[in-house]
Amino acid sequence: MAAALALAPSEADAFGQELDRIRAEVLAERGAEDARYIRTLITVHRALEAGGRAALAVSLLPPAWPAGTAMLTTAKILENMELGHNILHGQWDWMRDPAIHSTTWEWDFPTPATAWKHTHNDLHHTWTNVVGRDRDLGYVAMRMSEDQPWRPVHLLQPLYGGPLLAPVFEWAIALYDLEPEAVVQGRKSVRAFLGDLAGMARKGTRQFTKDYILFPLLAGPSALPCLLGNLTANTARNIWAHTVIFCGHFPAGAESFTEDEIEGESRGEWYVRQALGSANIEGGPLLHILTGNLSHQIEHHLFPDLPSNRYGQIAPQVRKLCEKYGIPYTTGPLLRQYASTWARIWRMALP
Repeated sequence: MAAALALAPSEADAFGQELDRIRAEVLAERGAEDARYIRTLITVHRALEAGGRAALAVSLLPPAWPAGTAMLTTAKILENMELGHNILHGQWDWMRDPAIHSTTWEWDFPTPATAWKHTHNDLHHTWTNVVGRDRDLGYVAMRMSEDQPWRPVHLLQPLYGGPLLAPVFEWAIALYDLEPEAVVQGRKSVRAFLGDLAGMARKGTRQFTKDYILFPLLAGPSALPCLLGNLTANTARNIWAHTVIFCGHFPAGAESFTEDEIEGESRGEWYVRQALGSANIEGGPLLHILTGNLSHQIEHHLFPDLPSNRYGQIAPQVRKLCEKYGIPYTTGPLLRQYASTWARIWRMALP
């Protein structure tokens, strides 16, 4: 058991109450500045995507290909990390703008938004790093905790968990969100699975057609370099998303838990578990934006529905509270967190 989970119930409740106060302050302060932030990001994203598409349409002319690919890559990262992920968390629902609402947003990703919100918002954020409850703890295929049983296939996880998974991360997540193992275990009906599969197939077909058929055809003589530019942008986005997500959940210091340890968990104890099970990445403003502010993974797991631009603002308060109650606050530069994550992947691959 993590030492911080041994906090007396009264201490955990006090920790939770102080976090609730931080949350209430942010909710009371939300307003024009936050709305301007998200709308500015949407405008930047659209400009980068339009510029990238236009440049790739004439990518036979140098330096259109590298410029177009760079713009499209950045646009896809912004849309996936800072826009799609956070909008689908309901962080901007308070604006009552149907164009920026969790119930209407459909992102540039093969997974339908409704499927992702179930596996991510409902399951992962509720059961963060609880073995047997949080499917994101190793994404079913990987062993990332000593409390997970070891199987011979885990010897290969340094291969399939990184070099094979990262470039196609969006498609792997689409398959993962279908919850095929739940059908085998009898927790999900075949009918429900087939319905989800049809939804994923429709969305995936649209995504594939858009990037690898429609826009290359519109590029005419530049069709092949345009297709390669789209493929490069998607691959780079996938590798970046894989890196950020793994560094936020699996480096040294990010704890996992058993179901027995969280039995009868109070709201304060839930807060403690979120802090213990997450890890931050240190860096400048650009890094934070390109990670969707998931570089503040601890703050995100404590307050998944607060506007992402507020995480950096409240991070010093959260860190001070963790120190006050003796709760480890795991943070470090990207390269260190990435190396630590891979050390864990290799360690957990062994019996």
